[in-house]
Amino acid sequence: MTIRDPAAADEAGWRRLWAGYLAFYGETLPEAVTAATWARILDPASPVFARLAERDGSLVGMTVNVLHEGTWSTTPVCYLEDLFVAPEARGGGIGRALIADLVERGKARGWSRLYWHTRAGNAQARRLYERFVAADDFCRYRLVL
Repeated sequence: MTIRDPAAADEAGWRRLWAGYLAFYGETLPEAVTAATWARILDPASPVFARLAERDGSLVGMTVNVLHEGTWSTTPVCYLEDLFVAPEARGGGIGRALIADLVERGKARGWSRLYWHTRAGNAQARRLYERFVAADDFCRYRLVL
């Protein structure tokens, strides 16, 4: 397995993973949002970036992340917004490798922290995440505008 940056030729594979991710959470997004997300991922000036896990020539996992400034640090903060591993590839350490990749990248590039969240009932993901760090006691509030 290789973890790498995406290229324009990866769009169909990324869209397959993205569709699986949205289906997992029971969400639908307008095509314009998906297209804009892909465009941001490919734009080197955008704070949105992705990492792709490839095995045997096929994309099997992804993260979509946002690198941003923070008020509690002078160095960048990375929000791991989306992580997905194709169902047929689960259990092989791909999710763990994708997070470890971001940890290594963050250390090498001087990020102050990496953070993410998941639904409280997503036990499989939480088992993986807690191998890296325990969940904190913050509650998330989301106001759609």
